Amino acid sequence: MANHKSAIKRIRANAAKRDLNRYQHKTARTIVKNIRKSESKSEAQSLLATAFAALDKLAKKNVIHKNKASNLKSSLQKHVNSLA
Repeated sequence: MANHKSAIKRIRANAAKRDLNRYQHKTARTIVKNIRKSESKSEAQSLLATAFAALDKLAKKNVIHKNKASNLKSSLQKHVNSLA
């Protein structure tokens, strides 16, 4: 256990940030999954903007690597374009 007051505060802050990052990461993964499951192009197109925003936010905060975000965005865009 930490002995310094600042270290105890840092542990609390890290736990709060970790919880928020996990929540946002899981939400982004769910959006990506819903896009891949969707059959209609209009539905997938509407989800695409939210997915891009979520992935960009995660990459900016270093929750996921920026190249992974870019690869996911590219593959999702290709998937939506291929829908009839």
